[in-house]
Amino acid sequence: MRCPRCNKPTIVLEVQHVEIDHCLGCGGVWLDAGELELLLEGASNKNELMSGLESFARCKEERLRCPICSKKLEKIQYGSGGELVLDKCPRNHGLWFDRDELGRALQAGHFQGRPVFEMLNEVFGGSGPE
Repeated sequence: MRCPRCNKPTIVLEVQHVEIDHCLGCGGVWLDAGELELLLEGASNKNELMSGLESFARCKEERLRCPICSKKLEKIQYGSGGELVLDKCPRNHGLWFDRDELGRALQAGHFQGRPVFEMLNEVFGGSGPE
């Protein structure tokens, strides 16, 4: 897959059946449809977090294209306080996290207690590649 941010090839990391496409060029992360749900599986606040994926139409950031269908990604606010602005495929192919956004979601505790949390936090919880 090609990165929607910098168009470089991504690498696939798979941990406990969760596939994460990671761009070594810009540090972004693509989660295919269903991967976020797998990460949140069993979380007591899963429904709250999933319902927190609200459209953020007034966002002025550049709109990227989905690496699967090439449609323009929608800007969404993520988290109970809308603390992150992510990019979501309008056809639900997946979510794009720019550099450090997955790490920020991990640090906010959205994935704590999940089977892959420690690995993801180790890889993406810091400042990412320089």
